[in-house]
Amino acid sequence: MIVTISNVTDFDQFMRTFSNEGVKKRREHGCKGAYVVRDPDDDHRVWVFFDWAQEDYEGFLADPEIPAIARKLALREPPIKVEPVAQYDS
Repeated sequence: MIVTISNVTDFDQFMRTFSNEGVKKRREHGCKGAYVVRDPDDDHRVWVFFDWAQEDYEGFLADPEIPAIARKLALREPPIKVEPVAQYDS
């Protein structure tokens, strides 16, 4: 699982791009799904939980088409990848 936190200037624009162009590109790179959570304390903060292997995620980041798609996400700054502190089976 990959988790990122993003600050966006326009949530609706983020969702339009993330749910269209983003889906297609993530699928090409082995992503099996994504959950988007809007921070209840900050309308501009978005948490995304990806069902994605680390090596496939790295391939996605290296794709030369990603910067153009990322510009359409209305990000204030690049997403921050959050590292897990623990994993449990239940």
